[in-house]
Amino acid sequence: MNPRNYVDLKEGGRNLQPTYYFMINCLLYSRMNTGLVSNQDFYDEDVNVYLAHLLHSFINPDYVEESKKYLSKYDADVFKRLSNSTDARLKYSIYKTNADFLLVSIGIFDNPLAPTASASRSKAAPAEEAYIGRGKTYYHFAYTYSQQIHRKNQGVSEVLEKLSVGFEKYIKILSHMRGEYLDLVQRFSEGEVYHLERSVNESARQDMIRAMQDQLLELYSAWQKSPSAEIEDSVKRIVGEIQELSPSFRFSLPQAGTRTAIPGGLGASAVAPSAPAAPGAKPRTSAARTTARAPESTATGVAPNPEPRKKPRTRRIKPRDDGKPGTT
Repeated sequence: MNPRNYVDLKEGGRNLQPTYYFMINCLLYSRMNTGLVSNQDFYDEDVNVYLAHLLHSFINPDYVEESKKYLSKYDADVFKRLSNSTDARLKYSIYKTNADFLLVSIGIFDNPLAPTASASRSKAAPAEEAYIGRGKTYYHFAYTYSQQIHRKNQGVSEVLEKLSVGFEKYIKILSHMRGEYLDLVQRFSEGEVYHLERSVNESARQDMIRAMQDQLLELYSAWQKSPSAEIEDSVKRIVGEIQELSPSFRFSLPQAGTRTAIPGGLGASAVAPSAPAAPGAKPRTSAARTTARAPESTATGVAPNPEPRKKPRTRRIKPRDDGKPGTT
């Protein structure tokens, strides 16, 4: 790459994003503070641009989410995924993504297992030197495959080769940047990270519960239209999955003449229809239900004694003088 080709950070016409500008400045200051200035052993200003773009990409959640499909925790998993593949572009993406995450995890977060870290590990974690060796190797393989897919743009291949050769140097630069400019160690304590993880996990749990409740509602609607054993089995399965995330959740399909709640507590009660009464038969009512629904009932559920009714006036028939019956 021609060393004369560079990005002028002072030129406003390029519309540089503030986060990228912050990253590249912190990176250049870290190189000066550590004595590992640019172009000391070989021209590597292109590496500065690559690292600034990489750190800026980690701010974007979409980039991190898209990278998950290429990440693997162990070398054996990486090689297993690549053993049956002949696609050079896929191999390049897997090696490059794993190398980028190792570089940022060790340099910025001081934790090689940051993308897949776990609080409880049964095996002892490898030493940092082992992860540095993995990063150098991954960048070297990514450089090899990049030559096949970036034939017209060899600048990317040159950057990957320089990252492979000077991996330890760039780790040292990023480590200084972490402590002096990003200040991540003081900003995030262990307790804060713990509560942050809990809040993220709780949000994901609630999203899963809502999604499964929607499925349950759809199954319940389908069962009302045409009941079947297959739908009942699916309902039981969904209810069991929801109860694993929310043990207090309760739902069962209604039986004849019973009352059940809409699944998930999302609506009012639903009553299953009962068989029509026989002609001439008196409807059976519950004393408690009748008392509760009676308009004259009180708060205690007992109706007051009605006032005594007045006796109706009766008419007496008196005979008339002319012998015809009369009234009074």
